[in-house]
Amino acid sequence: MIFANHGREFMGSSNNFDMANQRAGALRDAFPHAFSAHHDRASGRIVVELSSKLRVSFSPRDAQGLEHARASQLEPIKISPSGFGLHFPKLDADLYVPGLLEGFLGSRKWMASRMGQTGGRSRSLAKKAAARANGNLGGRPRKAMPSAASNG
Repeated sequence: MIFANHGREFMGSSNNFDMANQRAGALRDAFPHAFSAHHDRASGRIVVELSSKLRVSFSPRDAQGLEHARASQLEPIKISPSGFGLHFPKLDADLYVPGLLEGFLGSRKWMASRMGQTGGRSRSLAKKAAARANGNLGGRPRKAMPSAASNG
C-alpha cells in the first residue's frame, strides 16, 4: 500500500496502518479530545471545548509558540482529526490537548525556562533571607580587573 505524505509517497503495510488507527481510536475513547476551539477576544484566552463537556481556557502568553501572538494571529484554530492537536496556521504552532490537560503548555525545556523566570521574579521571605545570607558570605565574587602591566 502506498501512502501520500505532503506530496511524498512511501510504502507501508496496511496492517501497520490499521493498528495505528485502532490505537488512535482507543486513545480517543479513553481521553477527552477537542471538538471546538476559539480565541475569546473579550477575555484574551484560548477556549477549548472537550468531548467530556469540559471547557478549558488558557492565556496565549502561557503557551509555547503563542506567547508573542497578536489577537489576529490566534484565529482560526484547526483541530486535528483525532481531536488531540490544535494548530494555529498563522503562527505554524501546535499544541497537544492531553498535554494541556496535564498543564503542559510547551516542551519540557520551554516549561523549565518559564518556571525559572517565575522563580527569578519571586519576592518571598525565604528568597530574601537566602540573598542576605549569601551577602554575608561576601556575595558574588568581583570580576578580575586586567592589570596595567598585562596591557603591554
